[in-house]
Amino acid sequence: MILDVRGLTKSYRGKEVIHGIDFQVNEGEILCFLGPNGAGKSTTINILTGALGCEAGTVAYNRESIYSNMRKYKQKLGIVLQELALYNDLSAEKNVLFFASLYGLKGKQLKESCRQALEFTGLSSRARDKVNTFSGGMKRRLNIACAIAHRPELLIMDEPTVGIDPQSREYILEGVEHLSSRGMTVVYTTHYMEEVEKISTRILIMDEGNIIAEGSKEELKADVDKERRYHISAHFETAPNVNLFLAIGGVKNAEIRDSEIVIATDKSVEILDEIIAVLISEKIKIEDISCRSASLETVFLNMTGKTLRD
Repeated sequence: MILDVRGLTKSYRGKEVIHGIDFQVNEGEILCFLGPNGAGKSTTINILTGALGCEAGTVAYNRESIYSNMRKYKQKLGIVLQELALYNDLSAEKNVLFFASLYGLKGKQLKESCRQALEFTGLSSRARDKVNTFSGGMKRRLNIACAIAHRPELLIMDEPTVGIDPQSREYILEGVEHLSSRGMTVVYTTHYMEEVEKISTRILIMDEGNIIAEGSKEELKADVDKERRYHISAHFETAPNVNLFLAIGGVKNAEIRDSEIVIATDKSVEILDEIIAVLISEKIKIEDISCRSASLETVFLNMTGKTLRD
């Protein structure tokens, strides 16, 4: 265990937004935070980076409070936030050299660390180009290079792939996995469920300032695998009333997504014929019905009652 958080509490303007949460981060893992907007993820991340304080609770890094020696803690920390922290009029190389020098790197060590960080993020060929000539994806990758040049033990990434192309996103995700394989510990927040599916070794789900579930994706999926989830592609001019489906015994949840009806049912009962009867009675033209196994999206919806981007 590299990070131990106990009883973490935070308030804004008299309103408590983080409610005494406990969690640990294990060495070498990729811990992904999931939660809808307003769940408390970014506030928690800002406390972990030292940018925010807290009203109560402890944050210990290698069993030592980060507040007893914040400078020492930050030397071991790399931070990649949503907002880019780059100097657009400087070259990629000068950006990395500057940020790495803030951690005390000098001389040959500084230059070699810069070279390796740019190589790792695929920017070696653009090292001497100014940042203002870079695409959004390249800037995101350079932001990561600046954060890892000093070889931190703990890398905190708050939605590092927002607004970039799929190719750059894939490059970043593969890079995160590679950093973890080299022993770096990563705390990662995202609004993209597919990213969590790909890179997470463990997941924390937050909602309304609380941690409501944690575990590997396999463990979380197993918790909701007691249900069936029917995806019904249908044609309708007016969306059907979901209460018609919820009135069927054994239906746990129902929602309309564009031209698809998604219905979760208890796995112990067979009620597809009743669902179809409702569709027919409402004159809904059925185009396709499939039954899918639990996904992380299913887990999240079941636990929060919201989609990830709500």
